[in-house]
Amino acid sequence: MNKGVASVATRIEVTKQLKQAYRSATKSEKSDILDHFCAATGVSRVTARRYLTNPHLGVKNITKIDRRNHRPKKYSTAARSFLPRLWKLMGYPCGKYMKEMMPQRLERLEYFQELTVGRDGYTDTVREELLAMSAATLDRYLADLRAGLDLAGISTTRSGTLLRQSIAVKKAGAREEEEPGFMECDTVAHCGPTMKGEFARTLTATCVHTGWTYLGVLRNNARVHVLAGLTRMREAIPFEIAALDCDNGSEFMNHEVVKWVAERDIFFTRSRPYRKDDQATVESKNNHMVRKYGFHYRYDTPDERDVLEKLWHVVMLKMNFFTPTKKPVGYSQAANGQRKRVYDTPQTPYQRLLNAGTLSLQQQQELRQEYEKINTAELARDITRYQGMLITKAKAKAKAKAKTEYLTAEVEDAKKRRKKRQTGGVRIKTA
Repeated sequence: MNKGVASVATRIEVTKQLKQAYRSATKSEKSDILDHFCAATGVSRVTARRYLTNPHLGVKNITKIDRRNHRPKKYSTAARSFLPRLWKLMGYPCGKYMKEMMPQRLERLEYFQELTVGRDGYTDTVREELLAMSAATLDRYLADLRAGLDLAGISTTRSGTLLRQSIAVKKAGAREEEEPGFMECDTVAHCGPTMKGEFARTLTATCVHTGWTYLGVLRNNARVHVLAGLTRMREAIPFEIAALDCDNGSEFMNHEVVKWVAERDIFFTRSRPYRKDDQATVESKNNHMVRKYGFHYRYDTPDERDVLEKLWHVVMLKMNFFTPTKKPVGYSQAANGQRKRVYDTPQTPYQRLLNAGTLSLQQQQELRQEYEKINTAELARDITRYQGMLITKAKAKAKAKAKTEYLTAEVEDAKKRRKKRQTGGVRIKTA
């Protein structure tokens, strides 16, 4: 607020006192009223006139004006009512990504008759409105739903010093090959609140150039399971792996993994210790893929690993074929002179992979055929079903553990009471 200018509340009070007189005054009287208003509040005559002529300011019980509440709605209630459903089917993206995903998702939903013109209020007008909404508008309409969506995890990375000095280091910002094949790799522990005993891990591998991501379940971090997971990853990814970059965990820093990459002519690098920005691509996938869809619960039984494997299969289809991502392409200068990151137009990993031009015609055709068969609404329902199964199993296990701990405490209390009766209530000091 400028020096000498009254607060908004004071200006509104003065408006209430002068508004009616200003409305019925002559031209010369209006000039005097404006002078009085400016002297009392410290604002300019233009601002004073705006206060006195505004139909909402100065009305009884009005102390604050939100002009958005008095503007006509640009989009219909029917269009806004479809947003929560679409947002859930898309996987709760932010407005920028949802804007890019909207044309493709509406096309797929209509193709599989999940949305049909003339049914449930969905019309051509609603479709046009949904496509016309800006990213900021989408964020504003979904703000209330987004608030309230968020367990913290435990880092299980332990430095492996055996071969660390002999493996090349890749730093953040290093120039990568401008084609698919450079993979960042990491494991995520599903240990819940404790690292005791055996628990499942998720092997995450993502291509730096395309964003194509593989998720696989490991029984634990034993080398035999890690090698089997790497083999499954290589077979599942629709392009050749040229390089593999991992962190300093002992599950990767060992002779068996080094031998595995050498036999397949894969260039092997590692990040610097305690520098997650060296593996920013895969670390982001750990967050908004593994933790977002797999939660922070403990999974340590064959049944849970089986459900988790099925969940990762549908999540990979959703993220690789239908979820756009953006990549940093350089820097620019902001108006204040600061350096600002510049990103490209969001694209799905599927689109980036086809545009890369490294796949054969047969591989491209197979990839397109797989894309055509995917119903995005069915994917969303499968994800919800598998997540529900994991939550049910995790809660049942937590309940059984709490019951066991309670019974153990009861047994210990019974032992103490029995010992007290045997000693006649006298405390016996032990050496």
